[in-house]
Amino acid sequence: MATGTIISLGLYFAAMLGIGLFAYRQTDTNVEGYMLGGRQLGPAVTALSAGASDMSGWMLMGLPGAMYVSGLSAGWIAVGLTLGALANYLLVAPRLRVYTEVANNSITLPDYFENRFADNSRILRVIASIVIVVFFTLYTSSGVVAGGKLFESSFNLSYEIGLYVTAGVVVAYTLVGGFMAVSMTDFVQGCIMFVSLVMVPVVVVMELGGLSGAVTAIENINPDLLKPFVDAIDGEHLTIIGIISLMAWGLGYFGQPHIIVRFMAIRSVKDIPTARNIGMSWMIVSITGALMTGLFGLAYVTSVQQTQIDPETVFIHLSQILFHPLIGGFLLAAILAAIMSTISSQLLVTSSSLTSDFYQAFLRKEASDMELVIAGRVSVVAVALVSIYLAYDRDSTILNLVSNAWAGFGAAFGPLVLFSLFRRDMTRRAALGGMIVGAVTVLLWIYLPVEINGQSLSSWIYEIVPGFVLSSLTIIILSKFGKPREGVTETFDKFQAELKSHL
Repeated sequence: MATGTIISLGLYFAAMLGIGLFAYRQTDTNVEGYMLGGRQLGPAVTALSAGASDMSGWMLMGLPGAMYVSGLSAGWIAVGLTLGALANYLLVAPRLRVYTEVANNSITLPDYFENRFADNSRILRVIASIVIVVFFTLYTSSGVVAGGKLFESSFNLSYEIGLYVTAGVVVAYTLVGGFMAVSMTDFVQGCIMFVSLVMVPVVVVMELGGLSGAVTAIENINPDLLKPFVDAIDGEHLTIIGIISLMAWGLGYFGQPHIIVRFMAIRSVKDIPTARNIGMSWMIVSITGALMTGLFGLAYVTSVQQTQIDPETVFIHLSQILFHPLIGGFLLAAILAAIMSTISSQLLVTSSSLTSDFYQAFLRKEASDMELVIAGRVSVVAVALVSIYLAYDRDSTILNLVSNAWAGFGAAFGPLVLFSLFRRDMTRRAALGGMIVGAVTVLLWIYLPVEINGQSLSSWIYEIVPGFVLSSLTIIILSKFGKPREGVTETFDKFQAELKSHL
């Protein structure tokens, strides 16, 4: 590995650990401070930490790889994600920030569900917590796997060393600084990703003789790559179902705990419009950069180098051959930033759920703030160790489960979050039914041996679509056959009044 690359990565790791220590010194030593940063996130940190924890390595590897293979038709995923993120800022962010505080100062999503519906049985909290712990432990493991493979393929180090380095650095700053450290490091990591996704496609286009030269090179490879309604793999036109399936990724935003927890932690509702403008600007530029990296990277690799690579490594490949090792190290740090930002967010959400929704709720109801912070830190280490253990198995089983987690969270929690913020008469039974129906529908859609036009259900249409629709219908129907529990509608009215006073 070149000395410049080692220096860049060393500086990156040192910066992350330094931010963790700074956050530790600035954060209140109570459970709200550790789990939600004392609800004091500024708009810029909120926006970029939400974006960085959202996109993960998918932004720098998965999306460029999809564009590399399918051309502009893969862009419909980006369109759906952008619209979904915007809707999340408009519909969920201000309401969830206010309602979680009104609903007995809820710190986690399961905590909010229980308080919102006055669920004394605690079954809502338990089921939501189990979903979060199971899926996020697997999700975290996939990030650790990505880090291990990055170290193995790019740095000529063993896969196992990559696992421990990736997880070790993330655990260190998450363990020490809690939510504030995670959010602050995500902010820095988001900035690194932004710069990288501007630099790489711009340099590639310049190497191809400008935009016209790059477009010509793509046309010479396959004109279908430049047609948004044609899949360049087989030359077939996309159907309406196909476009809906790709854009449906945006529905997942409403139910992603590691993203919407940022809305719970922002300093003020009045900061949300600023956060939205920053976050959406960051997302549009970054996604466009990722798409162009895949498309023009294909032109460079094919026409200039005349070689073949794994499509998902196009960003890594270009960063190593087009830039000085010092800058190349910075670009590799961008991939690590994408991976680590998501791992840290998932670790903290899982830790928060274990601490608040299991330890405090069932084992130590009178636990002090200091005891809960310690329990949270122990949970971070425990989840990380389980994730590393699972990451030793490179089989696709784990990765396949994690690839469906977005749909699972989106269908199980998305309609529940939305209706809980907008529907006054929503009942506990409707909330429970909607969550279960959404999750089960996604699993059945993936694993049922049923085909439509020779395609599996999941290949025919993305499983989040039927999951989201059926969950929503369940909530609507069950709410008509019951009444909210005592005090629920009064709390909703208080939330509405509080919301109006902030807007």
